[in-house]
Amino acid sequence: MFDAPGPRFRRRVLWTSVVSGVVLLALVALGLRQFAANGQLDPVRWQPYLTWPVWRYLLGGLWSTVVAAFATGVLAMAGGLLLALRPNRFTRAYAEVMRTVPVLLLVYVMLFVLPSFGINLPVFWKLVVPLALSHAASYAVIFRAGVGSVDPGQREAGVSLGMTGGVVTRFVVLPQAVRHMLPLLVTQAVSLLKDTSLGYVVSYTELLFNGRVLASYTGLLIQTFVVVAVVYLVVNLALSRLAHHLEARRARTAR
Repeated sequence: MFDAPGPRFRRRVLWTSVVSGVVLLALVALGLRQFAANGQLDPVRWQPYLTWPVWRYLLGGLWSTVVAAFATGVLAMAGGLLLALRPNRFTRAYAEVMRTVPVLLLVYVMLFVLPSFGINLPVFWKLVVPLALSHAASYAVIFRAGVGSVDPGQREAGVSLGMTGGVVTRFVVLPQAVRHMLPLLVTQAVSLLKDTSLGYVVSYTELLFNGRVLASYTGLLIQTFVVVAVVYLVVNLALSRLAHHLEARRARTAR
């Protein structure tokens, strides 16, 4: 859906990546040195994270994270598709405004403002609804770009065969657009998954919330959040690799 980057841009990306990698490694080395100096790397402090009860608790939080991300993704994609297929002044304004509003602010509205009007949703929906409202705007942009990437001749061919506009969109345009959009949809899922960490604000027992509880119980703050960060890293890297694989396969198919 986008032009291939030129040689200058690729060189700039390469140098930026190298410099960022060196800075990141230096920060990690500095952090490890500081942790070692304060005894945070002692094996006894990491021993609890080799036990099943601790991992069962953290994996329970990870499962809640996945459930919230899945529900949010379904609602956000449905909303995004509706916004993309019904372009008018309102839907465009909604997409532009919601992309600029911090998700945390929407969570606070759901948590503190709506109950004063008698709307007090369960904890799960206090997290999912604001995330869906926010990510629907991002999905709308992706769907709009995906539909725009389909050759207009495909739509004209469908209409010439006697199909209505809605039928052409559902059975001709969208299937092709989804193939183009898959890498971006997976990348957006990574962003969505990270945003579920806001669940701690509404006391939803997702991975970060369980990590905070575990750190309070064991007193191992740094070790707990390092483990939680590694879990997030592994899951998001897996999704990023999937997006890269889909993008590469799409590029091979397009040749």
